[in-house]
Amino acid sequence: MNSVAAALLVWTLTSPSSSGHGREEAWPTHMACSGGGLEVFYQSCDPLQDFGLSIDQCSKQIQPNLSIRFGIILREDIRKLFLDIALVSRGSSILNYSYPICEEDLPKFSFCGRRKGEQIYYAGPINNLGIDVPQGEYQILLELYNENRATVACANATVISS
Repeated sequence: MNSVAAALLVWTLTSPSSSGHGREEAWPTHMACSGGGLEVFYQSCDPLQDFGLSIDQCSKQIQPNLSIRFGIILREDIRKLFLDIALVSRGSSILNYSYPICEEDLPKFSFCGRRKGEQIYYAGPINNLGIDVPQGEYQILLELYNENRATVACANATVISS
């Protein structure tokens, strides 16, 4: 294969709008959990990367020590890593929260300090307040970003509590 054809193939495979229709294709919607009166669906909002997330104990009564599984291949270094959460219900903002996950002087997880191209797989507890999710449908925007504000992972989630 000549270099022009190889370059065209690489560009076609990595271009977010490679469908030729002039629009970006969306990532599939994944189910993080379902059960106990709660369903959580998410879709990556990063046009270049999808990731995996599952919640082990799915219930309207979210326990203070919730177990999750998360996997991604890094497109950015993460000397520092931050999480922003925005919770919306019926078009109104309910909560905006920022949390440092990895700090240079205080790494909280074994994946802190990982480099671009490395894989992160985390299976274990995350500490939270432990809440009862009120009945309704909620949208959550989750964004993980590094010290340069480069997106590490981004998700639009829908939470349905019955």
